[in-house]
Formats: sequence, C-alpha cells, structure tokens
Amino acid sequence: MKEEKMKEDKAKEEKVKPEGPKEEGKKREKSGFREFFELIAETAVFVFFVMTFVVQAFQIPTGSMEPTLLVGDFLLVNKFAYADPVLPLEGLVFPPKRIKRGDVVVFKFPGDLQKDFVKRVVALEGEKIEVKNRQVYINDEPILEDYKIHINGQVRDQEDNYYYYNDTIKENYGPVTVPKGHCFVMGDNRDNSYDSRYWRFLPVNNIKGRPWIIYFSYNAEKDAYKKTSLKERLKKFLSFILKARLNRFLKVIR
Repeated sequence: MKEEKMKEDKAKEEKVKPEGPKEEGKKREKSGFREFFELIAETAVFVFFVMTFVVQAFQIPTGSMEPTLLVGDFLLVNKFAYADPVLPLEGLVFPPKRIKRGDVVVFKFPGDLQKDFVKRVVALEGEKIEVKNRQVYINDEPILEDYKIHINGQVRDQEDNYYYYNDTIKENYGPVTVPKGHCFVMGDNRDNSYDSRYWRFLPVNNIKGRPWIIYFSYNAEKDAYKKTSLKERLKKFLSFILKARLNRFLKVIR
C-alpha cells in the first residue's frame, strides 16, 4: 500500500512539475515572433487604410502651379476634405467642406482618368467666367488673384490683327457659364498651364482631395518625371540630398 501511495504521489509531482528552461524559451520565441508578425500586419492594414481613405502622396511634376507649388514638391493630399459623410456622427465630427473659389484641388483629369492633376478652382457651378487681357471676371466682376503669375510679358489683345490660338486663349477666354456639378480650374502659372481654358469644365466628382502639406521638396530638373534610365534615377536620388529645399519642408498649402 505504501509503495502504491508513493508511486501516486510521484506521478502527481511529475504532472505539476514546472516546465524547464528550454520549453519556456521556445514559448517565448514563438510568442515574440507572433507579436512581431501581428505588429507588421496591423501596421500594413493601418497604412493601407490611411493611404486609401485619408491621405494620398502626390508629386508635382510640372510648373503649372508655380509659385504656389514647385516642380519637386512632394505633397500629402487630404482625401477627407470634400468627402460626403458615411455615418450620421461622422458629419458632426468631420464636417465636409464645400469647394470654394481659390481652393487648390487634386483631381482625376477628365481626358484620362488614370492621371492626377492639381489646379486652383476659379469659378463654381452657375457662375459666368470670362478672361479679358489676363484679368478674370466672375459674373462680370473682376476678382483679385494675388497667387497667379505670368511669365510671358506680352499681352495679346482680342483685337490683334493676327490670331494666335494658344496665346490668345490664355489671356482672353469666354464668357462661359459653369454647368451644374462642375467647376472651372486654372493653374497659378497662367502662361504654362493646361487647364479648363483648353479642356473645359471639371466634374466635381473627379476631385480626389485638397493638398494639405509639403512633406519633402528638392530642386528637380524640368521634366524629371520623364527621365527613367538607371543613370538618371541615380542622379535624381543624389539630388534628393544635395538639392533639398529645407525651407519648404512641412509647409502648409493655401
């Protein structure tokens, strides 16, 4: 009887015997790997959500928005700016903004929805817009545009004997009335911008968001986005460091 009892006690001790150092190490190793994997997965989901619904990274490839935005500026675009709320409380917490004259917007180009453009809203639906010798009129009233520039010193008047379409349309356009559900956009660099003066009105539904902040900027070469060879990409990479425009970092866009 005593021997049987001693065997039973020994069996119980073996059952509750603490795990050895090797078994603990394996469990910790497995637990650490799982935590690392979960962290990576959660971060990826968060980044995907943010880049899909909240912000979009955008690079300025041309000088059509100078001096507001320069070639080589890297932006974050606020995709919530004009989005309609999905839930009732969402509209109270994040009320959507209405598009206003003077807003800088990023949009899908009507001529090719795979391309993103950035321009400034000049006229809204129902408004009559006309350009006379570079001066913009909205409903027959001149508007102040302290953000625009003209790099061409010569003004081609509507009454010139010779008609130069590309030059004249930049400085004399309309009058036209913006249809419902659309707006009229132009680049700040009025002499170097492919905008509504050429391809007419922008559907409001094409607008993706509003540029928010410049997170990086460097003095890029003209048409740098077209240079894709290995040598040109290496040169561009070096330019990121040597030609960085530190004074434009974290600059809020207005």
